[in-house]
Amino acid sequence: MGTQLQTLSSSAGFKTFRVIEKKQESAVITSFVLTASDGVSNLCFRPGQYLIVRLALDGGVKVLRNYSLSGDANDLARVRISVKREPAPFDQPELPPGQGSNHLHDHVQIGDFLEIAGPTGTFVLDEESPRPVVLFSGGVGLTPMLSMLHQLSTHSSRPVYFIHACENGAVHAFRDEVLALASRRPGISVHFCYRNPNADDQASAAFHSQGLVSRETLQRLLPLDDYDVYLCGPRFFMQANWRLLRDLGIASQRIHYEFFGPATILEEDEVVPVAPPPRASPVLKAPTASIEGALTVEFLPSGRRVAWDQNCQSLLELAEQNGLTPSFNCRAGLCNTCQVTLRKGSVEYFEEPLDTPECGRILLCCTRPTTAVTVDLRQ
Repeated sequence: MGTQLQTLSSSAGFKTFRVIEKKQESAVITSFVLTASDGVSNLCFRPGQYLIVRLALDGGVKVLRNYSLSGDANDLARVRISVKREPAPFDQPELPPGQGSNHLHDHVQIGDFLEIAGPTGTFVLDEESPRPVVLFSGGVGLTPMLSMLHQLSTHSSRPVYFIHACENGAVHAFRDEVLALASRRPGISVHFCYRNPNADDQASAAFHSQGLVSRETLQRLLPLDDYDVYLCGPRFFMQANWRLLRDLGIASQRIHYEFFGPATILEEDEVVPVAPPPRASPVLKAPTASIEGALTVEFLPSGRRVAWDQNCQSLLELAEQNGLTPSFNCRAGLCNTCQVTLRKGSVEYFEEPLDTPECGRILLCCTRPTTAVTVDLRQ
C-alpha cells in the first residue's frame, strides 16, 4: 500500500505571521513569504509539509485552508507558501471559486498578518533513504516538491528526477527556480511536460515533452532502479500516473503521495481513466447492522439512513463505509474541510478541533453520535 497523507502536527494552535513578500509566480500561482510577527520566533518544518491558514473573509466568516510550504526548510526565519487561485469546480460551475485562495490573491498584501497553525502532514522527504528520488508533480502539486528539491540540492548526493506537468508556460510556476536548484550539483535531472504549449513556449523551447506524461516518457527518463517516488497533483493526474508508475514495476510502498481522498481511488486494480468521467451517484452498500432499535445516522441530501457501527472511529468513517464521499483532508480536526451541518441530534468530539466550528456545524472526522442524528453533507 502506498504512503498516504496522514497528520503530524508539530505545533498546536494558531500564531500570527506577517507577510513580508508577495510574488506572482505564474498566471494562477502567487507566493507569500511570512515571518513571525514577534520578529524572533522560528518555524521548523520538514520538506513536504503544509501550513493551516485561518482567514477572515467578508462578513466575518472564517475559513481554514491548507497550503504547502514551498521554500527552503533550512531558512528558519521566513517561510513561503504558494497558492493557486482556484476557480469554480469544472464539474460544478454553479459553485463559487475558491474563497480562501481568491481572498489571498486579491486582498492580502505585504505588511498584512495571517494566522497560521502547523506545520503538519507526513508527506515528507525521507532523508535517511539512500534510494534515487523521483519528484513527480502536476499543476500546483509542485509546491511541496520544490521544498524537497531545495533540500536535495544542498544536503544530498542522491540522484533526483524532477518531473512536472502543467498546461503551458503561462501557468508554469518556479521554472527558473527549479532549474537553478538543479544546477547546484550533478545528478539532478529536470523534465517539463506541457499539455498544450502556446506559441511562446514553442519558440523558447520551454518544455521537454508535449501532451500527457506517457509510459514511454517515464521509461526514457527513469533508468531501471529502486526509486522513492513522491507524487502530488490534481485528482486525475494522480490516478493516471499512479497507474503508470505501478505498470513500470515501481512498488506501491515506494510511491509516497499527498492526496486528499480515499486511498482506494489511487490503489484500485482496474485501469483508471486519464480524462474526468461523468459524475455518477455513489454506489451505496447495505447497512452493516439492523436499523431497528439501533442508534441511527441519516445522511443528507441522499436520505441514506444507517445504523451507527461501533467499529467506526468517526462519522466520516461511517459515511465512507456506506459508499458516501464527503470532503476531508486531515482526518484529525485540524483543517475543517469535513465541516457539515448537524440537522438533528447530538454528537461528541473524541478529539478536540483546532478551530471549533460555529453552532450547528460539526467535523465528521472527529465526532461520534450520542443520539440519533441527521447530518447534511452539502458544504
